[in-house]
Amino acid sequence: MADAEALRIAVIIGSTREGRAGERIAEWFVARARRRREVEVEVVDLADYDFPGRLPSHPTPAMVRFTEAVAHAEAFVVVTPEYNRSFPASLKQAIDYAYEEWHAKPVGFVSYGSRSNGLYAVEGLRCVFAELHVVTLRDGVSLDLLAGEEVGTEEMERDADALLGELAWWGLALREARERRPYVV
Repeated sequence: MADAEALRIAVIIGSTREGRAGERIAEWFVARARRRREVEVEVVDLADYDFPGRLPSHPTPAMVRFTEAVAHAEAFVVVTPEYNRSFPASLKQAIDYAYEEWHAKPVGFVSYGSRSNGLYAVEGLRCVFAELHVVTLRDGVSLDLLAGEEVGTEEMERDADALLGELAWWGLALREARERRPYVV
């Protein structure tokens, strides 16, 4: 059980495709993260949101619920596949629903794909999150599905622990900074 001062992490599952690997990968990562006392983890699965096909003039309940989840979180881990050397449109759509809610918070990545381990998706997301004033972490977890890599290998566990350590450090440091001085763009 996380304590009262635990860092609130939202693990965002970025793919909404049927048969996606992201849900299984996220479940493994969340189980690993929940072993740490300094974090409290919430899963934000984009497949659970009924987002509109077009941007409406007023936010829908699903848009509001997603934005509130982003506002509540103090740090993020995005679980993303790589589709055609980029990240899914469903993820970009959701990211764009929030703006200030992202500011001055850290994000780490768990990526998967074929051959490139989803790293092209991560590099694209780094640019998007930089525009939103989000600190992107250097270390991440990546998986090559084409090579038949299994979830939860020793290397993945080491990478997840490094990511969680960095995320906790940045998340707590930025929490303190936001409490002392509001972030201004």
